[in-house]
Amino acid sequence: MTAARGFPAFPRQRAGARFATTWWGQAWLKALADTSLDQGLLQRGRAYAKTGQLGPITVSPGRLAAVAEHEHDTVVRVEQLSDAAWDRFLDQVAAKAGHIAALLDRDMPHDLVRAAEAAGVPLLPAVGDLEPECSCPDWACRHAAALCYQASWLLDADPFVLLLLRGRGEQELIEALHQRDIPGTTGARSESAEGAEGAAGARAGTLPGTPAREAFARGVPPLPEPPPLDAPHAPLGLEPAPGVDVAALEVLAASAASRARDLLVSGRLPALTEHQDRVRMSAAFGLDLGLDAQVAAWRHGGAAGLEALETAWTPARPDLARAQAMLDAAWEGEPPAGVESARNRWTIGDRQLRYGRDGRWYPFERRGDTWWPAGPPARDPAALLG
Repeated sequence: MTAARGFPAFPRQRAGARFATTWWGQAWLKALADTSLDQGLLQRGRAYAKTGQLGPITVSPGRLAAVAEHEHDTVVRVEQLSDAAWDRFLDQVAAKAGHIAALLDRDMPHDLVRAAEAAGVPLLPAVGDLEPECSCPDWACRHAAALCYQASWLLDADPFVLLLLRGRGEQELIEALHQRDIPGTTGARSESAEGAEGAAGARAGTLPGTPAREAFARGVPPLPEPPPLDAPHAPLGLEPAPGVDVAALEVLAASAASRARDLLVSGRLPALTEHQDRVRMSAAFGLDLGLDAQVAAWRHGGAAGLEALETAWTPARPDLARAQAMLDAAWEGEPPAGVESARNRWTIGDRQLRYGRDGRWYPFERRGDTWWPAGPPARDPAALLG
């Protein structure tokens, strides 16, 4: 399986900063503009991309992902190429000795892209190839547009990012070319690549040696498969010691392992308050801290579920109107008798729906004088009212 690549967040940019300087980066932006029906959304995305509020970017086959402000998960899915299309693309790379050398020099040759398109392998996205998703409540989401604009900076620096989005990473492609005995993927290298490296070495005053790209392109034994992400944490097995709470250390170690797994899966760790972390650990390890309702909320919806339990808030007018429209659709236009609404909460007898800041609906049920989390959230309130 092709590995994902992570890139640090881009800092705040000056107002006049450009998004792409290479021809393929500019072609990516043109494809983005051609596939969008909302030019106002693109303008908001361009402005937001320069604010420095978009988090680190993860690139994997068919997927761009980042975290925006307020912990919104933003994903842009890209259509992947089929195995047959990749075979045709490799044929085009193999057709000219300079192609692989150019790619390794982080250049995307015009003629390679044209030849690939002629062979039915479009590298740049076309209409329908980009599918944005975001956990924010905005229908016209600027976060996904900003992510596409920042991707042009990544493409500028490394065209292999585009190939990874289409389904295969650099090492995987080099290994496939090596199996075809393509010059430039093992000891044999193009004269232009060797000449460029020799000139660069002479200018830098370095000694002769094996270029890094050639060394990394050589075959290596396959790495063992990583353990499954849901594998249980192995207890430390600590021996009792004077003045040491061994049980607490075991819990902290298991918590650290759990957080590390979350970081591997999502590429981020949301910042938690002390109260949120106490609830998280109680939910994960069954600690009896008198937080039963909070633990139930966390198990259903994480930090957002806990906020739905503990905090009432007033949605902005567009969000409130959107929430009410969704409820009207769920009630088929005729709300049941006795519905009470206050801020982000709609109460129907002993049941209650709470609209979260993440755009999801959280169900609650009355237990005596207390509202209790009644299940996981849903995007559509109709799924909860049923």
